[in-house]
Amino acid sequence: MRADPGGPPVTLAAAVAAAASRWPDRVAWTFDPGDRLTFADVHRLTAGLAAELRDRGVRPGDRVAVLMANEAAFPLTWLALSLAGAAMVPVNTRYQTADAEHVLRLGEASAIVAGAQFEPLLRRLPADVSALRRVLPAAGLMRAAERNGQPGAGPAGPAGPDPASPDPAGTASIQFTSGTTGRPKGCVLPHRYWTQLAGSLVAEFPYLGDQDVMLTAQPFHYIDPQWNVAAGLLAGAELVVLDGFHPSSFWAKVRQHRVTYFYCLGAMPALLLRMPPDPADRDHRVRAVQCSAIPPALHAELEQRWDVPWYEAFGMTETGADLRVTDLDHDELVGTGCLGRPAGHRQVRIVGADGSPVPAGETGEMLLAGPGMMDGYYREAEATSKVLRDGWFHTGDLARMDSAGRVYHAGRLKDMIRRSGENVAAREVEEVLLGHPAVRLVAVTGVPDDIRGEEVKAYYVGGRPEGAATGPAELADYCRERLAAFKVPRFWQPASDLPRTDSERVVKARLAELDGPVFDVITGTWTGGRE
Repeated sequence: MRADPGGPPVTLAAAVAAAASRWPDRVAWTFDPGDRLTFADVHRLTAGLAAELRDRGVRPGDRVAVLMANEAAFPLTWLALSLAGAAMVPVNTRYQTADAEHVLRLGEASAIVAGAQFEPLLRRLPADVSALRRVLPAAGLMRAAERNGQPGAGPAGPAGPDPASPDPAGTASIQFTSGTTGRPKGCVLPHRYWTQLAGSLVAEFPYLGDQDVMLTAQPFHYIDPQWNVAAGLLAGAELVVLDGFHPSSFWAKVRQHRVTYFYCLGAMPALLLRMPPDPADRDHRVRAVQCSAIPPALHAELEQRWDVPWYEAFGMTETGADLRVTDLDHDELVGTGCLGRPAGHRQVRIVGADGSPVPAGETGEMLLAGPGMMDGYYREAEATSKVLRDGWFHTGDLARMDSAGRVYHAGRLKDMIRRSGENVAAREVEEVLLGHPAVRLVAVTGVPDDIRGEEVKAYYVGGRPEGAATGPAELADYCRERLAAFKVPRFWQPASDLPRTDSERVVKARLAELDGPVFDVITGTWTGGRE
């Protein structure tokens, strides 16, 4: 039975209460490893934790940082903060002093809920960081939540605070972007952002319902596990949370937990394909995989290996769920890189440099409008005004739309390389290279050149099992057969891995930090120590 697609709750707290009322004994979350909680457990512990947070001085409108690994205390704290009228500021668990201080100061967190393993990092931060004046150990809060949430414990129990009390327009979280091109900015996300995003996955494709088992393998400070939580609450679906993304054991966990749906992105598909084939590859219950940036050259191979359709989806931290391929047009779009059509709540426009819409088939910047987007970047009015103008969010993504209203990604405005007067889209070159059996990961960038303005450089990781060792000269020849000559990288740098965010996207700003030899296909020589 599917959840009722009409009139979803408009706050996270209301979603918790509604799920507990409708599916009290159904498993809501399974942490592997960790706790297993029903929807009634989530409701009870959320209320108990909200009462404890209020006792510890958290007030409506506060911003509270959360620094925890993938454990039940993380989403419980988020939901409890929403019930208390406060906002969560997730902190990346990989951060060290400089980036953690940036998020805590810019987010103006008045307290921090932290796991014990992060205490050494907190001790190394400057003492004047406001959040450090109220460090709330997660373990202690959870013990108090258990006490407060027991029957007869008073107003903190399930009949306690009114779950509809938070303002739907109020801030549920301040989510910092991954910072692939600069210092992270805090996206102010209201309750409506989360309920709109989650509700669209219930009312529209993939039609999540109470017979589904979802899975997420990304860290909870990243946005995907969070929208998985919201979607599970509205759908009545169980959510399985792994402690991280481990390609070698991922599909075994999918089978173990009888997963029916998961979402992935970035390098995940290529990393999964790198694993040796298993006789059990098709022995699972998955009915749909949604993925952002499916490598077109690998799309059919992904579906053939695991015998399940993979559906492209596009969204941003700033905007939520925007475009998706559905079961209506999946078959004809495999391998095309098509992002699909806009979700029911979203409008899409492709515009030229002057801001005017371009004809179907022409490339321009993709703009988005409609409900369920961020309110802006926290304390960064200038940055907000650059992307939010006249009701439209300027994505910085290049795209084209066909006559059927389907959108195709064409790269990033900031990811275009200008070589001898010609524009080279880095993504186009990357997609071609990912089609080579010896390439596992690749990132293409521009490097300064006195004559051509910029030259094209490829950083690549070899090692797909079916590919023999292949050098840059052979890879350049492979590109020449498929691309115009001006798009073929001149410089090639092999690497054991590429720097990635927790969303498995390559951080191009850090590629220059990689050490190692570089091959120049024009001179046929290596520099940087390669013999």
